[in-house]
Parts: sequence; structure tokens; C-alpha cells
Amino acid sequence: MDDLKSLLVSGRGSALLGMRCVVAGASSGIGRATAIHLAREGASLLLHARKNRAGLDETLDLVRTAGAGQGSYETVLADLAESDRCLDLVETAWRWGGPIDAWIHLAGADVLTGEARGWSFERKLQTLWQTDVVGTLTTTREVGRRMSADRRGRRAQVVAADDANRPLPTIVTVGWDQTAHGMAGDAGEMFGAIKGAVTAFSLSLARSLAPHVRVVNVAPGWIRTAWGTTADPYWERRAREESLLGRWGSVDDVAGTIAFLVGPAAGFLTGQVVPINGGFRHPFDPAG
Repeated sequence: MDDLKSLLVSGRGSALLGMRCVVAGASSGIGRATAIHLAREGASLLLHARKNRAGLDETLDLVRTAGAGQGSYETVLADLAESDRCLDLVETAWRWGGPIDAWIHLAGADVLTGEARGWSFERKLQTLWQTDVVGTLTTTREVGRRMSADRRGRRAQVVAADDANRPLPTIVTVGWDQTAHGMAGDAGEMFGAIKGAVTAFSLSLARSLAPHVRVVNVAPGWIRTAWGTTADPYWERRAREESLLGRWGSVDDVAGTIAFLVGPAAGFLTGQVVPINGGFRHPFDPAG
């Protein structure tokens, strides 16, 4: 932990200084890495988790080290499988720091590790549908509505030059790179349907909210999260061989891309799916 903290201060910048960002699903993995990257660039953060208070508190500690006082940081727990809690989370965010500059929606159900790994296909699918699809749609639609209203209201007022030139508010959702071509097996059928729905929704949301709010969908490939650390030799080989760069992606690969996407340098990007996969190679042949 101390070694990790010593690395957090390296490369600190100010590209996001003054921005108010929400990271939904920040207690571990890609969400934690994203929070650290945003804090290091100066953002203030509201960090969300479903129920993992210990993990969220650990993320908060790392974020405080990474940000070194550049921003303010708060945490909140909410189960986004429940629509009322989705709306409560949005209300909490606006009370905390509205108007919000960036909403990074990485919250999703884990059905690949722990007890859920042994669930039936049907139970996994229902869990993913409620959290990853319905939860994402319910939350980000309300976020987009508020962001759009805030932006239109701000433009109608006489504002300071630095405020008028702020980047458009941005929503980032998460898909999957293999929805574009499919993957054989239960996992492919399940995640293809779930992440395909989120991706299609995100592209439509971008059009609904233009030109006041940007929406970008990131599509990670083989990223070494908690599941990847225990992958058997088949998946190890597949992860390497399906990337032109010949390796697993890291959570920092995804987090760094997200930090770029919510910043001013990506101001002309919206309605896009951004693969983060090291360059996808032709689908792996299980019989090969």
C-alpha cells in the first residue's frame, strides 16, 4: 500500500483542476484506477460503490494521496439495481457538487468471481440486466437531463470567461469490445447482450443530449481485473493472442483513456465507442 501511494504522486497534472466528477463503481478495479487518475489531474470526486464500504474507503485514501489537496472527495453507497436508488444517487451528486462536469458510470454486477460464479446462466443474466442495463439507463438519463439543463442555463447567463470556456459536461459508460463481432459460449452470449444494450443506448443518448452534453462509451477488451488475475492458461493465451500488442490490458490503460475523454483535449468527441484493447486481432479460434 505504501509503495502504491508513492507512485500516485508521479505525473500529477492539472488538466481537470476545478472539475466535479462522479465515479460510479469506484471500490476496486477500473473504477478505483479511474478515480486515482482523475484525482491526480486535479478533479474533485464523488466516489460510489454498491455496498463495499471497506473497498470504497481504501479508494478514498488512495485518491487523497493522488490528489494532494487539489480537489475535494466524498463517498456514497447505493445499490443501482434499484431504480429509486439510482435517482437518489444523482440527487446526492447534485447536492454535493452540482453542476457535475463528468459522470463516469462503471458500476456493474460481478458474476464472474465469488459466489456468483456458480449461479445459473439465467440468474447471472437477470442480475446483469438489472444493474448494468437498467441501472445505467436510469441513472445516466437523469444525469444527462440535469447536465443539459445546467449547461443551457449557464449559457443563458452572463458568466465569467473561464466558466464559459469549460468543457462540455460528459457522460462515460462502459461496453465491451467483443459486442462488435460476438464471442462463443455463455459469457459471450450474456455479456454481448448486456454490453450491447448499454452501447446502443449510449449512442442514442449522445444524440438526445447534443450539443449540450457529450456521451462516450468505452469498450475494454481483455483487462486484468480481479477475474483476470485467476484466469487459467486458456484465457491467458487468448488475452495475449487477441491483442495486437500481445498482452493483457491493465486497469490503468482504461483509466488513462477515461481521464483523457472527460478532459478538454477530447472536447470534439461524442457519440463514439472507444475500444481499449491493444488493437483487436482476428477472433481467437477455440479449435486452433
